[in-house]
Amino acid sequence: MPTAYGLLVHEAAHAAHSRWRTPPGTPPIVAAVTEVLEESRIEYRQRTRRRGDRRWLRHTVTTLISADDAPADDPWHAAHLAGLLLARVDARIITAKDIKGVRTAVTTVLGRKRLLQLRDLWRQAHSTDDTDADTMIDLAWRWCRILDIDPHRRPHVPTADPAVFTGLLAQALTDYLAHTAGLTPAEYRDQQITARHSPPATWSRRDPTDAERAAARTLAARLARARTHQPEPDTRPSPVPPGRLRTRHAITAQAQIAAGAIPTATPWQRSTQSPPPKPTLHLGVIVDASYSMHPYAAPMSSAGWILAYAARSIDAVTATIAFGSSPTLLVAPRQRPTQVLELHAYGGSSAFTDAVKLADEVLHLRQPGRLRMLAVVSDGDLPDIDPAQRLVTTLHRAGCAVLWLRPADLDGHTFTDTTTLLVADPVQAIGHIADAAVTALERA
Repeated sequence: MPTAYGLLVHEAAHAAHSRWRTPPGTPPIVAAVTEVLEESRIEYRQRTRRRGDRRWLRHTVTTLISADDAPADDPWHAAHLAGLLLARVDARIITAKDIKGVRTAVTTVLGRKRLLQLRDLWRQAHSTDDTDADTMIDLAWRWCRILDIDPHRRPHVPTADPAVFTGLLAQALTDYLAHTAGLTPAEYRDQQITARHSPPATWSRRDPTDAERAAARTLAARLARARTHQPEPDTRPSPVPPGRLRTRHAITAQAQIAAGAIPTATPWQRSTQSPPPKPTLHLGVIVDASYSMHPYAAPMSSAGWILAYAARSIDAVTATIAFGSSPTLLVAPRQRPTQVLELHAYGGSSAFTDAVKLADEVLHLRQPGRLRMLAVVSDGDLPDIDPAQRLVTTLHRAGCAVLWLRPADLDGHTFTDTTTLLVADPVQAIGHIADAAVTALERA
C-alpha cells in the first residue's frame, strides 16, 4: 500500500536525518515550530539522498495532516499550514498546483510579505545540517518574531479561540484533502463527519410508533401550507387566451406551426394568484445530552425522526445533534431515517461550542440565501458560557434565528440574541420547534 510504505519512508527519513535534539528549557512554542520545520526538512534530505522516495512521500502528506490543523483563520495556524504544505512544495514533495487553494488562503490571512519571510526560513531549514540544533532553534525564534509572538511572554502554543467558526484555511485544506482522496469536498466532509460524530454503538434504534408517524405527517402538512401561505399577484405564460398577447412569442408559435412542429411558445400572459417563492428551510436542533437533561432524551429522539421525515416532503434540510463530552450527529441533513435513534443523556455538557460549529458545517447557518434557524434544547448550564454566547451572537448577526428551549424546573443560564422559552413538559419541546419552523416559513 503506497501510503503505508510512504509512512515507513517518512519515519526512515527521521531516523536518518533528525540527528539533533531540542535543548532543555526551550519554550514549547519554539519547539513546536522546529517540529513543523523538521517535517519538510527531513523529507527534502531524504528525497535528495534517494530521489525515488518522493513518489512514496507524496502519499504521506494527507495522512500527516487533517482539517483540524486549520481551526481558525489566524496568523499562527496559517503559518502552521504553510510550514506543513507550502514548505513541501519547496522540498519538491508536492507541487504548487496541488496546494494552489491553500496558498491563496494562507496568503489572505498572513499577507504576501510575511509569507515570503516564512518561506525564507523553511528554505534555510532545508539546507541545515542534520546535527545543527542551534540553527533550527534560531529559525524557530525568527519564525515567532515574524508572527509577532514573544516566546518569553507567550511560551505555549496558541490555541484557536473556541468562539470562532472555521473559515478560509479549513475550507482550502478540506478541498485539498478531498482532491487527493478522489472525492468532492462535500463527499469528503460527509465521510469525516461520519467517522468522527457517529452515534455510540450502545445507542439503540427502534421503529417509529404510530403517534410519531402521525406527528410527522401533520408537521409535513403544516410546513407545506406555510410555504403556500398568503398567495400574491403573479403573471404566468399560457399557450391559450385569455390574457395579454406577447407578440414575439406569438410569431414564434406561428413559425413552429408552419414548420410542422408542435408549438411550444406561449403567446399569452395571464394574471394569477400564486404562492410567493420561499427560501429553503435549514433547521438545526441541538440537544443537551448531559445527565440533568435525561427527561428530554426520549422526546428529542422522536423529534429528530419527526423533523427529518417532515422536512423531506417540502425539500427542507434538518439535522439533529446531541452534545455531551463530544457532539454526536443523530440525524444527518437530507436523511430520512427509517428508525428512531434513541439518545442517552449522561455525562457533562462541555461540547456545546463544538456542536454549534458542527451544525454550521452541515447546514451552512451563516450563509445567506436560505431560511436558517437553530433550536437548542438545554438548561444553559454550560462550562463555556462566554464562547457559547459569542457563537450564538455570530449566528444571530448572520441572520440565523436561535430558539432556546429551557426546562422550567432546572436552573440555568439565559443567553442573549435568542428567543428563550421555558418548557414545563419535555414533550412540549417538539411542538415549540415545529411551531417556530412553521412561523419562520410563513413570514419568509
